[in-house]
Amino acid sequence: MFALDPRLEQDTLPIGDFPLSRLLLSNDSNYPWFILVPRREDISELFQLDVADQQQLWRETTELAEALKDSFDADKLNVATLGNVVSQLHMHVIVRKRNDAAWPAPVWGKHPAKPYSAEEVAVIRERLRLVLTDEFTFLEG
Repeated sequence: MFALDPRLEQDTLPIGDFPLSRLLLSNDSNYPWFILVPRREDISELFQLDVADQQQLWRETTELAEALKDSFDADKLNVATLGNVVSQLHMHVIVRKRNDAAWPAPVWGKHPAKPYSAEEVAVIRERLRLVLTDEFTFLEG
């Protein structure tokens, strides 16, 4: 049974589900920072997913990145799987702007996380409702 790593659960806000992945928002308002977590047990590496799931994760990552690029006016998108701290497979999709707090450096550890307000999260959810497809299901929250 799929369970979210406790560190991801602690540091993120749930947004909803694609067919394969749970979409989370990193609770750091310095950057629009999203995380896709395939709902599969005991997977820490991309190659551990079967081919169909690998392709689905890439489709979901691409759909999310395209939606974020336009709706958040990104100068660049950072897309990566690292997993050095949280081994559960997860894909970061981070909106970067030339004027963001860390530009042009990576976002990890650059500045302390600045939690979102409830109002800011509501605005992001509404923005995503306009751009994500019918294959995406929003979680209430």
